[in-house]
Amino acid sequence: MLANAFTKSKITDKWLFLKKFIQNPRDVGSIIPSSHNLTQKMLEPIPWNHVRTLVELGAGTGVFTQSICELVRPDCQVAVFEKEEEMRESLKREFGGFHIFPNALELEISLSSIGVTRADCIVSGLPFANFSQTDREKIIRQVRKTLSAGGMFITFQYSLQMKSMLQHAFNEVSITFVPWNMPPAFVYICK
Repeated sequence: MLANAFTKSKITDKWLFLKKFIQNPRDVGSIIPSSHNLTQKMLEPIPWNHVRTLVELGAGTGVFTQSICELVRPDCQVAVFEKEEEMRESLKREFGGFHIFPNALELEISLSSIGVTRADCIVSGLPFANFSQTDREKIIRQVRKTLSAGGMFITFQYSLQMKSMLQHAFNEVSITFVPWNMPPAFVYICK
């Protein structure tokens, strides 16, 4: 019975994601949520025992959020950003212990509102390729400013378009390719 509820929920998430992509492809960025393979590759470099504050940008239907919920320390403060209202409301219902915010462009002020000045890790599913250069720069600038010393920013994209900007913003950038995602994706690990 539990397996059926889980499968039904994942199917519902996929339909919601597709519907929101059709309504606003610039904000959603993909027709389906990220795969298990991409989720694993995004979250595997995180030193979970040392992370006390984690931020997720562009949570969508909560594919990464669910895994984050399972992996974080009980005392870790988690802030999740999702612009799309229906998805954001669903995240609030499902992840009541997390702080949920509507706009990654207000990263710094949102974190400040919950008493956070620095994050140990920021994970992003934002479709940067769909954003204006100004918005990309504003988000990356705030990511840099809010990361703790030695903090980590992990994002994925469907192209290498962000490579130059991220290499300019961070001291160290490594890139891995995840072919088993639809579409295949590049994971950027920035320190």
